[in-house]
Amino acid sequence: MTVSASTAPPQAEAPATLPEPSAEPAAAPPPEKRRGADTRALTQVLFGELKNLTPGTPEHNRVRGALIEANLPLVRYAAARFRSRNEPMEDVVQVGTIGLINAIDRFDPDRGVQFPTFAMPTVVGEIKRYFRDNVRTVHVPRRLHELWVQVNGATEDLTTALGRSPSTAEIAERLRISEEEVLSCIEAGRSYHATSLEAAQEGDGLPGLLDRIGYEDPALDGVEHRDLVRHLLVQLPEREQRILLLRYYSNLTQSQISAELGVSQMHVSRLLARSFQRLRSANRIEA
Repeated sequence: MTVSASTAPPQAEAPATLPEPSAEPAAAPPPEKRRGADTRALTQVLFGELKNLTPGTPEHNRVRGALIEANLPLVRYAAARFRSRNEPMEDVVQVGTIGLINAIDRFDPDRGVQFPTFAMPTVVGEIKRYFRDNVRTVHVPRRLHELWVQVNGATEDLTTALGRSPSTAEIAERLRISEEEVLSCIEAGRSYHATSLEAAQEGDGLPGLLDRIGYEDPALDGVEHRDLVRHLLVQLPEREQRILLLRYYSNLTQSQISAELGVSQMHVSRLLARSFQRLRSANRIEA
């Protein structure tokens, strides 16, 4: 009997190779941080070039200009802290740029200090000096001005924390000062700009302050006339001046004036007529 060859036992299948879990890609830094890092790196390179150049040369001016341009975002960041002052932001940025230029000219990269850390106090100081010397309409005491800065900062912090405008008592408690001092600081803050009397009030649609608090003085029209009369009277003879004063300031009749001066009433009438003629001829407005 023929015996068939035994079939070889099937080989066990090799286990499937499991793919290794792929590592999670590192999260990319935010664009703001990337830009900040790029700016710091560029600033460091430019300062390295600047210290080897002679001031006043075209190459020195080119590198210095590149440093100013690269760090303008630092100025805009500092200027944004003063947006509540109601001053055009372009003017504040220009003033801050002056501080940036001063910081660039004084910065020593060999001291191991980051340029933004060195420049920020200079930029902010230049902006504060601008507000102190050029913006205020009314000068306030330095202590009140410095306290107003604290009140303004506390107001912003409390507004963010509370989700609403803080009360005077809350600001006073935060700074550990009296409510009267807070109110004085708020009043001092209004001295940055003078309100026009003719400007319409925003929001309420009411006319300007001039229309609401002004009034017409009935004696105002007579000011110019009284000055003119005074000027013309001194040109008359003394006796005619006295007759006019007795007639129109003391309200005496012609007969009373004649008795006062010891002359006839007819003579008083002729003197009055002559005085009027002289006044009319001397009055350039009438002429």
